[in-house]
Amino acid sequence: MSRMASTSADVLPTGSRIFTSIPDIFFIPEFVFGGLVWTLVASTLVDPTVSANPLGWVMFVSIFCFVMTTLWFFIFACGANQGGIWPSLDVAYHFVAVLLYLSASVALAYVTVMLGTVASAVSLPPSFLKIYRLDIAAVVMSHLTTLLYFLHAIFSALRWKSS
Repeated sequence: MSRMASTSADVLPTGSRIFTSIPDIFFIPEFVFGGLVWTLVASTLVDPTVSANPLGWVMFVSIFCFVMTTLWFFIFACGANQGGIWPSLDVAYHFVAVLLYLSASVALAYVTVMLGTVASAVSLPPSFLKIYRLDIAAVVMSHLTTLLYFLHAIFSALRWKSS
């Protein structure tokens, strides 16, 4: 078979092969850590008096990427990714997800730092410490999720380049 006759069917896995191929094995940790970001941010305190609260953006990004990754996962699992444009779409989606998650991670880290500044300035009840710890955990999970999407994007780009 000549090089010109190869298609994305040679490149993109389908069915259970997505659980054993790089970069598609990153789907599962993206689900887990993305779901943790969503859950942790939903568990924190949102101050309604703040007009431009970045936690809304973080929730949007985490839910949007969770839903889109789920859709992407099922497209790959069902084998609907066998057209010529799918490798480039895979790269594009994951780079967009990286940019979205990076912006959300920075916003979440900023909110957490500001919360820590307030906590160190005055004495607050123990329930505030719990919220602060949830925010710290959300920041860590958000940055890990950003890293996972970045790795997925890089390996998808390498796969696309080699196809």
